[in-house]
Amino acid sequence: MELALHSAGGPPRSPPRAAGKPAAMVPAVKRALGLLEQLARRREPMSLARLASELALPKSSVHGLCSTLVSLGYLRRQPDGAFLIGPRVMGLAEAFVAGTNVAHEFDALWDGAAAPEETVILSVLDGAEVVYVAARNGARPLGLAFNVGMRLPAHLAASGKAMLACQDAEAVRRRLPAGALPRLTGHGPASLDELTRELGATRKRGYAVDDEGVREGVYCYGAPVFDASGQAVAGIGVCIHKGRLGADRGARHLRLLLEAAQRLSQRLGWDLPPAAAPPTARPRTTGVSR
Repeated sequence: MELALHSAGGPPRSPPRAAGKPAAMVPAVKRALGLLEQLARRREPMSLARLASELALPKSSVHGLCSTLVSLGYLRRQPDGAFLIGPRVMGLAEAFVAGTNVAHEFDALWDGAAAPEETVILSVLDGAEVVYVAARNGARPLGLAFNVGMRLPAHLAASGKAMLACQDAEAVRRRLPAGALPRLTGHGPASLDELTRELGATRKRGYAVDDEGVREGVYCYGAPVFDASGQAVAGIGVCIHKGRLGADRGARHLRLLLEAAQRLSQRLGWDLPPAAAPPTARPRTTGVSR
């Protein structure tokens, strides 16, 4: 199953609805925002009649909404009378981005929650490496400490490969050293060609895998985290001792990871498709007891 790793060009999705009793809404505000969202989805000028038809509202109501939004700068009107998104919305977008911090939002995911079963980490790309900017230690010891500020080769870490898979081949090549790629164990891609094939597989299935590339006996899944513009700004990963993958071969951990990536991306202003199905590929067997 392929996740939208390059989904920035798609139409914006409606934000998820909060669980529980819906909050009371002001109808006029709801209609105004619905009009703006409709123009954002269409990404083209729309006439008053078309807006009224698609929003299922009286033309008189839509005319009043458009006139108000034009006067405030949130809409602009073409000479032929059609409407477009106005420049004032950029100020809202910039204010949202300026007030958003991916590490802070990652920490907020776990507010009031018990420790996850396995260690969950957050990293960002810095050249050919990932830098760990947040971690939530699992209830079960892993034998590998992920400390904030720790660096690892991006082509080996699952979260790094998840981010690299969102870049084109030339951008990936520029990040990495020429010649053979360094290894920490006897596993993981040792050349750019091997990495390119692995990144292609990552794009198709929608998540990255580190099968003992960082440490013997440790298996990791990674997924990208998107910001409001659809750029992969971070990678989130879950790390599991291979001896504890369980009968589902780690599928439950993957589901939780993809859900966390989706929730974190939503907190940054983006909305991912539903979490992918459990993995079909099995980890390599090792001498670790199961």
